[in-house]
Amino acid sequence: MFFTVLNQRAGIYHLLPVLFLFLAFIVNHKYRTLDQVSLASKSSSIPSQILSHSTPAHMAISKADKRNKFLAVFERIREELINHMKSENMPEDAVTWFNENLVYNVPGGKLNRGISVVDTVTILLNRPLTDDEYFKAALLGWCIELLQAFFLVSDDMMDASISRRGQPCWYRVHDVKGLGKVHNIAINDSFMLEGAIYHLLKTHFRRESYYVDLLELFQEVTYKTEMGQLVDLITAPEDNIDIRKYNLDKHTFIVRYKTAFYSFYLSVALAMRMCGVPDVYEINGKTIEAYKEADRILIPMGEFFQVQDDYLDYHGTEAEIGKIGTDIVDGKCSWCVCTALTYGTEAQKQLLYENYGKKGADQAAQEQAVKDMYNDEQGLNIPRRYEEYQKKAVGDINAMIDQVPEPEAHEVGKGNRLRRDAFRAFLSKITDRKA
Repeated sequence: MFFTVLNQRAGIYHLLPVLFLFLAFIVNHKYRTLDQVSLASKSSSIPSQILSHSTPAHMAISKADKRNKFLAVFERIREELINHMKSENMPEDAVTWFNENLVYNVPGGKLNRGISVVDTVTILLNRPLTDDEYFKAALLGWCIELLQAFFLVSDDMMDASISRRGQPCWYRVHDVKGLGKVHNIAINDSFMLEGAIYHLLKTHFRRESYYVDLLELFQEVTYKTEMGQLVDLITAPEDNIDIRKYNLDKHTFIVRYKTAFYSFYLSVALAMRMCGVPDVYEINGKTIEAYKEADRILIPMGEFFQVQDDYLDYHGTEAEIGKIGTDIVDGKCSWCVCTALTYGTEAQKQLLYENYGKKGADQAAQEQAVKDMYNDEQGLNIPRRYEEYQKKAVGDINAMIDQVPEPEAHEVGKGNRLRRDAFRAFLSKITDRKA
């Protein structure tokens, strides 16, 4: 009986493949639509100038997962560095000291510089990374974080800073623990953080064709950052602040050299080298000088980031920015005071001379006097000036990004051409930030 019925309906079974294809189309269309709706709902808070240039969905990963994956590579690197110390027959107490140095100073902060290397490689290749590609990109990212740690440990000593990221500065840690004054050891500790960069590069990249390019990038950017630090230190020495030396041109120079090269240009340039982007190539008969193009966009982006940081230091609350702003009391050469000195009246400048960078019994009142002057809507109105600056800066940066020629369709995914999304992704991390 069963086979009789089957024979009678045999014609229907010839249609099954067609039915399955139709059902697959319906399901795929449904979930694509749901994904688009979900993406649209999540994107409502993203600035409109960035929204249309989002990273492909197959590369999406939550911020927490991205950070945790990146931190896992740090553990591998830390173990490698410690094992190298042991292979050099270093005494146990020296190995322990270096391990504490790494753990205390390197993995803190937002890790944006390091993670941006991974993000940029992913965008240039236009696909998820293999395990080996991810490790190499993340290792380059951690080399930037080591460089950052080297700068911060030494900078805190030069500035006689008290805390960093909510904990005592490294050079003060042993005082806090009651182990005595060992400040100067932190000088060598900072050198070891920098030295670890070149050990890691040699271990993992010396057989790569771009190995020398990586070395030159780190050496060049380090030197430029030290130039910026020099100008910053002699412009605003801790014990002899003279804000008459401050101006917007000097602020721009300090920001470019002290922050923009290592915080913005380096991440993208390292990713470009790893992906094989050449110094020069052509698209539709136009010659592209890739690294000059990256510099042209990323250095102004770094300037914008620092101006934003200066503004938030004065205008943001502790809850918003995660710290108490101290630029006014510390007498920093910030965008806010340089703007006030540029556009202020003689009376306003005199108020700054008398109250800016002052420490002592009256410092709270003096700091508030400066803030009140900044906030005066009928006077300097620094919030309005910053809003105007931000609008123009973001507009100018987007215009520069729009001028980057996109690779032809057959070249997308090779990784050896600049892509606008690499710059958009970086800009999206800093636009309208609160901290």
